[in-house]
Amino acid sequence: MSSGGSSYGDIHRYEPARESTAAAIAIVLLTVIEVVFVALFTYGLMSAWASTEAGNMYVGALLAFIFIDLAFILLLYRKEFLPDVMIVKKRRRKWEDLYVREEDKEGKGIDTGGLAETLKRAVYPYYKK
Repeated sequence: MSSGGSSYGDIHRYEPARESTAAAIAIVLLTVIEVVFVALFTYGLMSAWASTEAGNMYVGALLAFIFIDLAFILLLYRKEFLPDVMIVKKRRRKWEDLYVREEDKEGKGIDTGGLAETLKRAVYPYYKK
């Protein structure tokens, strides 16, 4: 679904999420696995598994599995349950990222008279008088 609006903030393209049942089941199963990994990690810390060299590697591997599993949960959620929305943004020319006005794109020297104003412009390029 597209809209014809071209002003700033208008929705240019909106595709609804698929919301598949298989993805929901996969997210639930990955969440159960996540809870098991977190429980094992917590039990390992409370039981001082990390005091030995092999136990330390085991606890580290559990922590890695926790974050990898969480990454897959978030990936599935984003892909299957969030809509794809593209909005219209304000387009800027290349020089506008660094300078306020087009005539200032070559830069200008520091004069001692307006040193405070020059420093304000150096710190915050979009400073307006």
